[in-house]
Amino acid sequence: MTSRSTAQTLDAKDPLAKYRVEFMIVDQSLCYLDGNSLGRMPSETVNVVDRYLRSEWATKLVSGWADWIDEAQSVGDLIGRASLGAAAGQMLCVDTTSVNFYQLCSAAVDARSDRKTVITDTANFPTDRYILEGICRERDLKLVVIDDDDGEEFISPEMLAAVLNDDVALVSLSVIQYRSGVLHDVAKLTQLARDAGALFVWDASHAVGVVPMQYDRDKVDLAVGCTYKYGNSGPGSPAWLYVSHRVQRELNVPIQGWFAQNDQFAMAQGFDRTPGMRGFQIASPSIIGMRCVTTAFEMIERAGLSAIAQKAAQGTELMLALHDSWLAPLGFSVVTPRDSTRRGGHISVRHPDAQKISEAMRIFGNVIGDFRQPDCIRLAISPLPTSYVEVFDGFERIRDVVATKKYLEVGEATSRVT
Repeated sequence: MTSRSTAQTLDAKDPLAKYRVEFMIVDQSLCYLDGNSLGRMPSETVNVVDRYLRSEWATKLVSGWADWIDEAQSVGDLIGRASLGAAAGQMLCVDTTSVNFYQLCSAAVDARSDRKTVITDTANFPTDRYILEGICRERDLKLVVIDDDDGEEFISPEMLAAVLNDDVALVSLSVIQYRSGVLHDVAKLTQLARDAGALFVWDASHAVGVVPMQYDRDKVDLAVGCTYKYGNSGPGSPAWLYVSHRVQRELNVPIQGWFAQNDQFAMAQGFDRTPGMRGFQIASPSIIGMRCVTTAFEMIERAGLSAIAQKAAQGTELMLALHDSWLAPLGFSVVTPRDSTRRGGHISVRHPDAQKISEAMRIFGNVIGDFRQPDCIRLAISPLPTSYVEVFDGFERIRDVVATKKYLEVGEATSRVT
């Protein structure tokens, strides 16, 4: 698998190859291996946004709200249908992942008010950990942080079971760990928490659009995620939240906005929460942002998540083969599991000079991945826009930058974004 012809053959047989032309790829020589951080832009997004600006906002003005008022729910249902195995009426496309995470975690611990423990892990995404710290401080709860500092950053059912008891109100983990790329067993871990009487909030930001998930089948309680990674919906695009039909009536979010009011336009005194998913919406959603989400997730729905996941597995397999042949002799090691069923669309490799190498990849190799502390470089295949040849060429350039020691010429980073 370490010849360019192999990558070319994979592209020739790839049923998703036709989707690459649907993206605006300005620099054809760039090897963009960072779709796990920010996805490429679909070309149709330009037309969709232009039509919205010219034919809706400009012409309909405030009358447009008659059409836009429920869009957060319909776009949410599209995300659920295309990527989460979630039936209609359990999704919203609104706000940011952090706001949605705060809302659902707060609602979960309040719904289990007789319990005083919250569980997460040391490798969870920083924002999630920080928000949980704040929630626990506000409510005088105990935060148990599972130490998965063994290099794999993985919470097994046995590890979770060891800290579960009848005082646990909430468990929250990421479906895919942001740094290592490890995929958790959503069904087993959720069931363990349920058996203990706790609620579970999953963060699927690094999984949505690349990993097949079945939230209804697996009886997931609550979940959040973004749309700008494998969702290809743009920087700062609206996030989403999932609340199972089973728990919608027992949860009350802390931010009581007017969109959640039962008779919204009566503007009455006192909050009377409407039933269903609109009861979890705070305020006016970003219509222009949701049009970007719709464009991208309609493409995901057309392509099919099964085919997307299959290409992610094949693409990361190619990455591992190239790593073993080219990068391992140069001092790299792999963090991500080699079992394709335990990873998503990115792999993470370690090197003592990872930060300099990551910078040099961009400057000298025209390859974009990203660096994560303390010594990791993340490299992704985003199955719709990324070709196998792009992966091959990217790894070849990384090899050359390191083998020639060109990366040692990199000075101090000029941006705090890594």
